Amino acid sequence: MTPRNLGFVLLLLTAVNWGTTWPILKLLMTEMPPLTLRAIGAGTMATALALGATAFGISLAVPRAEWGRLVLYSLLNFTAWMAFGTLSLLWLNASEGAILAYTMPVWAALFAWPILGEKPRPARIVALALGFGSIAMLFAGQGASLGLEKLPGLLLILASALCFGLGAVLSKRWPLTLHPISALTWQMGIGSIPIVILAPLLEHFEPGLVSTNIWLWFIWFTVFCMAMSYFTWFGALARLPASTATLGTLLAPVLSVIGASLFLGESLGLREWAALGGTVAAVALAVGSRDKPA
Repeated sequence: MTPRNLGFVLLLLTAVNWGTTWPILKLLMTEMPPLTLRAIGAGTMATALALGATAFGISLAVPRAEWGRLVLYSLLNFTAWMAFGTLSLLWLNASEGAILAYTMPVWAALFAWPILGEKPRPARIVALALGFGSIAMLFAGQGASLGLEKLPGLLLILASALCFGLGAVLSKRWPLTLHPISALTWQMGIGSIPIVILAPLLEHFEPGLVSTNIWLWFIWFTVFCMAMSYFTWFGALARLPASTATLGTLLAPVLSVIGASLFLGESLGLREWAALGGTVAAVALAVGSRDKPA
């Protein structure tokens, strides 16, 4: 298999793992509190990554000058993404959460203008319009009362996507010099600390009440949706152009929506499919257009 073909295989695996994240999260939350399941999963993954990096001789040393950036990126890319995104599912369906979560490249394009000096071309302006339009379509069509009931979830998932987009742009402007696995290990570990602290303070969890089926799905979620997806993503990036790899992840929200319907029985109508189509088109325009200096 050529490196390029292997890259496409790894990209497909990444999209599948990311795409199943939201339906599985929604299932896990039927028996596990949201922050608790993220705390256990993230803490386990960070520990496994640290042990793996050490076993393969990857240095975990962090230059003193980079600690501030490392902590900031951890809070934006992991704490906010995991905590806000998961909590949003208390109010949203898995399909709604997935559609809105994957607007993050649209917000990254917005942040890139003031931070990176990348003045958006018309395609990215259209992408922003499509992104806002998709959000309005997803919630405005549900009626005023139902829309207001889901408002906390909407705000949380948008905060998650905005923070992740900002973290991506800042890390491009001021990148870390760490090995990718080392950077992932530290960000996952640091990012999980606030969640680990808050979970027992805000939630009550009795492991003995969780069914075997949910524990099995939790193991699957931690191993594949969290850990394995990052390795396949880095592997795809190493073998494919970044623009190709990023566009390939557009499959993830589509799989999330289909998975929510098949796996959770969520009803999907014209409004949901139209919002999904608008989001996919917006992200494609956001990551596919070239920038020009401001």
